[in-house]
Amino acid sequence: MAHGHKLEIFRGLVKFKSNTQKIWGVLVFLTIITAVEVVLGIMKPEALTDTHVLGMKLLNWIFIILTLVKAYYIAWDFMHLRDEKSALRRAIVWTPIFLVLYLVFILLVEADYIYNIYKDGFVSWNF
Repeated sequence: MAHGHKLEIFRGLVKFKSNTQKIWGVLVFLTIITAVEVVLGIMKPEALTDTHVLGMKLLNWIFIILTLVKAYYIAWDFMHLRDEKSALRRAIVWTPIFLVLYLVFILLVEADYIYNIYKDGFVSWNF
């Protein structure tokens, strides 16, 4: 019961003629996202490092979102999630997203606590 894989990406916006072309297209897409992350990490624009959203720099939020996009797209195309039933796709995709958001929440709460301990507590900044 072998069937061919879908040869389009971005919900049919870009179509390819073969699997090889599709792999190269996905590689280019993931390379662009990685290049954006690297450039932002090297340049660190002040507009993104000075702006805080939910207790964290906007640049960090951009890194988290771009990393999740890459992970989702790798699972969607290379693990062939697009060919599965919607219930399985939701279970596989939403579980890690929920866990990552939960981890980010825990890290933000703990980091704020430790920051306040060093700032207002008996321990001074020693590094």
